[in-house]
Amino acid sequence: MSQNFGNIVKQAKKIQEKMAKLQEELALRTVEASAGGGMVTVVVNGRNELLSIRIERDVVNPEDLEMLQDLILAAVNEGMRKSQEMMATEMSKITGGFNIPGMA
Repeated sequence: MSQNFGNIVKQAKKIQEKMAKLQEELALRTVEASAGGGMVTVVVNGRNELLSIRIERDVVNPEDLEMLQDLILAAVNEGMRKSQEMMATEMSKITGGFNIPGMA
């Protein structure tokens, strides 16, 4: 019985090492999302960090800042969703589909 436990511990350590390496790799991978037909575009990495926001000049209207704010929110939220989806997909490859709380 202790041999099975030892194998489980070894497997858990391997998974932990793979997950740590994946998190480093995900920091380098990015997703892009846009709103308003490309008027606002964001880039988010696999750690859910917002890396850049690009706003087209045509959408900047001092009389309608609310629309610009809404487009920024929509683009950022979509970028974060895509980043989380990318992370969950990559994590499931390592964990074999098991859901590990706090990891996806």
